[in-house]
Amino acid sequence: MCAYEAGHPVGDYETRFDFQDGWVDMTLENRIQAEALGLAGAVMKRFNPLERTVSDRALLNDLIDRAMFLNSDEPDRAAAYYTAGGVGLADLRVDSYADEDKPRPSPAEMTPLLLDWSNATVLGDPDVRYLDLEAGPAVRVQAMLKARRFLGFGSQLTEFIKYAVFPPGVKYLVVVTVTWRSMAASDELVRLTDELVASMRQVPVGPKND
Repeated sequence: MCAYEAGHPVGDYETRFDFQDGWVDMTLENRIQAEALGLAGAVMKRFNPLERTVSDRALLNDLIDRAMFLNSDEPDRAAAYYTAGGVGLADLRVDSYADEDKPRPSPAEMTPLLLDWSNATVLGDPDVRYLDLEAGPAVRVQAMLKARRFLGFGSQLTEFIKYAVFPPGVKYLVVVTVTWRSMAASDELVRLTDELVASMRQVPVGPKND
């Protein structure tokens, strides 16, 4: 698998990232099973069969289920991180928010919103950082979640990083959310997430853009 660029238009601009090796674009236009199946079939060709540690059926089903799940709320962009063996480790969503009648919240005002999960509780003290990125000022939060399982039976631990990025000169903000459950891969996934968001930029929409 190789690096690729992904973006999504918001108004007169497009938010772009450089997705490095291992990230798989899972964005669906219509969120229907047939589209997810087509995406999964195309993605499977990117994996080297000699390196894969999961079966064709297991990988195909995982790609379809993950694509349908990640696109459930119509994000701007959905992606997942897979090992060369075909094991999905992390989920990514990119969402943009704007209110024409209100000014954007500040990074400090966004912090409690980034830590608010409808189906989970943040454990311990979150790591909160205020940054100046190429794409604009940002707030980054990282923490562990205790999430309720389906139908409320038991709970599971999930780690996450959320960035709220405030591109200059526009009214919207961009929220990047990455979640994972493989604690053994945490250091690598933190590094990959931070590198990905560092590549974020706003590009004017137009036919001459690369």
